[in-house]
Amino acid sequence: MMAPILTVSGLSKDYGNGQGCFDVNFELYPGEVLCIVGESGSGKSTLLSTLAGRLAADAGSVRFADRAGMQHELTCLPEAERRRLARSEWGFVTQHARDGLRMGVSAGANVSERLMALGQRHYGLLRQTAGDWLEKVEIDRARLDDKPSAFSGGMQQRLQIARNLVTQPRLVFMDEPTGGLDVSVQARFLDLTRRLVRDAGIAVIMVTHDLSVARLLAQRTLVMQKGRVVEAGLTDQILDDPQHPYSQLLVSSILQA
Repeated sequence: MMAPILTVSGLSKDYGNGQGCFDVNFELYPGEVLCIVGESGSGKSTLLSTLAGRLAADAGSVRFADRAGMQHELTCLPEAERRRLARSEWGFVTQHARDGLRMGVSAGANVSERLMALGQRHYGLLRQTAGDWLEKVEIDRARLDDKPSAFSGGMQQRLQIARNLVTQPRLVFMDEPTGGLDVSVQARFLDLTRRLVRDAGIAVIMVTHDLSVARLLAQRTLVMQKGRVVEAGLTDQILDDPQHPYSQLLVSSILQA
């Protein structure tokens, strides 16, 4: 049986006044896409940042299995080791691409930077790889030397995907990656993301408020309300036959829109 890439047990981050995430438990397997859904303030982005080690957990465990099968407890990982894993084993795609890109350097440098952090130094190979990845995310290779500020919002988000996937991570965290895109650009971005994730066998944890995004991308979904997971299961099952009253409210609000 395939071993989980991520095992989360009793994870909590408490800001006080009921804000944060509380007693979250799940397993994530290689190649699986898991969506975390809920309204604003439900705790989904807090959960994502705590899983990725960007926020310190107050309780619980997050165990990550790297390429070699070694287990890492992310809640107490030294910062230098967390940064190493963040460069090599996982990626983080932000809602606003400007937060996940270096806006002052070229598109090619943005993609190459993670490779250089892993020790690659051959300029020709770095440039070739960066150009290949621009094409994979449907950006013309001729834009290699352009800065991200010259790109549209959708192109910036696709560049952020290239920057994160170039090192072939095992796990990618995505925080509302379609939130700032209009509907037509969002559809193109989601279709591209689904193809790249499938082809590379990457595991993804994605936060979204959009249930149609969950249906398109995710095998499983967690529904959060007031910092707690109130329902978890197969995405189609949750969206077609929600059991918890809050999940039913979320689904019905989409149907009535």
